[in-house]
Amino acid sequence: MQVTIDQLQQIPLLSKLDLDQLAHLQDRAAVKHYLQGEIILHEGDRLPAQLFVVLSGRIEIKKTASTGKETILRTLPAGELFAAPALFGDGVAPATVVAEQDCQILTVERTTLLEIIQNSPEVALQIIAVLTERLQHLHQVVHGLVSERAIVRLAQFIQAAAIAEGTDVIDQGLQLRSRLPYYQIARSIGITYEECVRLFKQIQTVVTYRRGGKILVLDQAKLDAIANGHTA
Repeated sequence: MQVTIDQLQQIPLLSKLDLDQLAHLQDRAAVKHYLQGEIILHEGDRLPAQLFVVLSGRIEIKKTASTGKETILRTLPAGELFAAPALFGDGVAPATVVAEQDCQILTVERTTLLEIIQNSPEVALQIIAVLTERLQHLHQVVHGLVSERAIVRLAQFIQAAAIAEGTDVIDQGLQLRSRLPYYQIARSIGITYEECVRLFKQIQTVVTYRRGGKILVLDQAKLDAIANGHTA
């Protein structure tokens, strides 16, 4: 299928391009559909020299240790780019990318992207900004896994999800809009499923977990305190 001009305009990286540039890009971009759970890229795959962007849906980026343990590094929604080594690195996928939901992935050849950058240098600056933010996030993830207690990592993860996806105010507190099953949280903060369940029970007066991955923050101040390293 061919990407539409409207879809291209929804991608922050490309939103400042004029219609002629978008039309030029439209003719040279490709879109592929992936079903939920389908692997988009395997860790260690050789990558074509392309820009990869989530056009719709959501993806999950994860690493697998030699022991078989999986850690979810990040989830990315529509509009986000990924697999940066395809453009600027060694051309090898640093992690496995899986469709968390049914999604569409846009790819643009590097030669086409360079043409766009020549005419609109701000696109390159936006790419640099995105990659810088990703490096900072990765540093925080690694630092947390190495030095922070699991309860602190859980609180920080809930905070990050609330900021990224938003919350709804209900009578009991703040309901996270994103659904976060135990297994996803556990893999994201480097603990087992069972430990994740236990930690939620430990802070059940602060945060509650409901069936289907619904998370309700009952006491924001106490959650912030836990995230800052104070005892739950």
